[in-house]
Amino acid sequence: MNYLFFIFFLHIEHLFAIRVCQKNDFKHLFNLNLDVCSAIPLIETFSRWKFDNSRLKELPLDPEKRNYVRRNVHNAIFSQVPVTPIRSPTLLAVSDDALRNVLNVRPKVTQDSNFVDFINGVFRPENSLTYAHRYGGHQFGSWADQLGDGRANLLGERISFDGKRWEYQLKGSGRTPYSRDGDGRAVLRSSIREFLCSEAMHYLDVPTSRAAAIIVSEDTVMRDQFYDGHPQREKVAIVLRLAESWFRIGSLEILAKGKEIDNLRQLIDFIIENHFKSIDLKDENKYIIFFNEVVNNTAYTIAKWTSIGFAHGVCNTDNFSLLGLTIDYGPFGFLDAYNPGWTPNTSDDEYRYAFNKQAFVGSFNLLKLREALLPLIPHEKLPSVRNILNGFYPLYTRYFNKLYCQKLALIKCEKEDEHIINQLLKMMEGKSADFTMTFRQLSEIRLNIHEQIDIPKTAWALKHLSSHNQFDAWTRNWMKRLEESGLNLNEAKQIMNRVNPRYILRNWISQEAIEMADRGDFSRVRLILDILKNPYKLQKPAEDLKYANRPPKWAKGLKVSCSS
Repeated sequence: MNYLFFIFFLHIEHLFAIRVCQKNDFKHLFNLNLDVCSAIPLIETFSRWKFDNSRLKELPLDPEKRNYVRRNVHNAIFSQVPVTPIRSPTLLAVSDDALRNVLNVRPKVTQDSNFVDFINGVFRPENSLTYAHRYGGHQFGSWADQLGDGRANLLGERISFDGKRWEYQLKGSGRTPYSRDGDGRAVLRSSIREFLCSEAMHYLDVPTSRAAAIIVSEDTVMRDQFYDGHPQREKVAIVLRLAESWFRIGSLEILAKGKEIDNLRQLIDFIIENHFKSIDLKDENKYIIFFNEVVNNTAYTIAKWTSIGFAHGVCNTDNFSLLGLTIDYGPFGFLDAYNPGWTPNTSDDEYRYAFNKQAFVGSFNLLKLREALLPLIPHEKLPSVRNILNGFYPLYTRYFNKLYCQKLALIKCEKEDEHIINQLLKMMEGKSADFTMTFRQLSEIRLNIHEQIDIPKTAWALKHLSSHNQFDAWTRNWMKRLEESGLNLNEAKQIMNRVNPRYILRNWISQEAIEMADRGDFSRVRLILDILKNPYKLQKPAEDLKYANRPPKWAKGLKVSCSS
């Protein structure tokens, strides 16, 4: 009897643990005799995995069930379309962290044939959807009208054990009504880049979509990678992508432009209710508060991009998340040499989306969001909305300064520290100093017994920068600020090495993995993912591959375009 009571008690405690973990209510954890989230059993067999009943079904669905390209879908937010499987799919790589903490499955489920079939659209778990999202967008500054998911399927949504809502999407899963002239496929090179960068950004603490897995086929499609009249056949792949929401500024623009005001109101209310819990749906100012939240989130995310040397490459309104997430990884890149005017996108002839213009284009995109919201905002409230948008640059600057202060261990981040930040960046630009390793190696500076600045021989990026005629003066000024903050160099090093990565996804690193994968060797993709899980920690495999060394000369010739 006592034994049965004990088992019953454990069962009740376990159910309570799941409830606590789902609600993210950690104040109760100390009353439990177990580690709540780790105690919840991960799913062992993928056939048992299922989606939650999706509230996305409440949103307007295109009545046309036939899957063919249509230039003008109206009065719908989604179209229902099937996934088109690839032939003989092979599992290329998975993110163990995404599997455990988002899908809540054990990584061994990848051995279950249902898992690969799921990514290929063959196995459909309970409560599955197959939606393609209709949206529009401003592309390179001009209204492009209807765009939409031309090669992606939204499969459904699920609440993970930590209480976070996730939407699951396949990219490269076939043609939809929004494919325009496309074939609905994604090629291997771009799929690997998206898979790796989504996870890399997560570990760099950047708001981002995630990538759980990638499958590849021997099927090929024609792509003119650089739009130079030399198309080639390339292997296709499908990526299982995850995001709290895939709605973007273009989701609202298409409805406002088409004067679908009821749909516009319904969609924004849906987004507020599900993703902006602090906003009261009964508040008459809810759309103004919503806009303020989006402006704030966008300012932070772009500042975060800038702080790690990341350039998105295609900052169109259809690629800007309403939640401030980094989504739709196309021709992105991380800076090698610090060149503020650099763009990773060889298709961007006007350098509209250059590294130093991301805040500008963020402001432009938010202006287009404001225009989309105008039908729902009373005329007398319009000055409030303008003031919110006018506050974007001050917000961005505040986040920028705070993040760069952290990179330099300037813990108080006072007004004079802005000069230290800007002077360093000017020196780096003048010397084309490596962005990532300059910040990382600043923590290795020492003063010798003669109070002279000592730079280790291994600090190649810093050695290069130290030839600038203002370097010594800047360094002493920076060290003085550290001293005024009460930090010594060892303490500063610990702070800096927690925020300045040693390893980033440089283009040449991706390229080597892509070329190996194209030959059927997926080991490098998996190794890079493993390294990028700990970008701040010294790792022997990464050092052996020289991922923290000066980029090879051939890396300068690499090009990335919108073609994928």
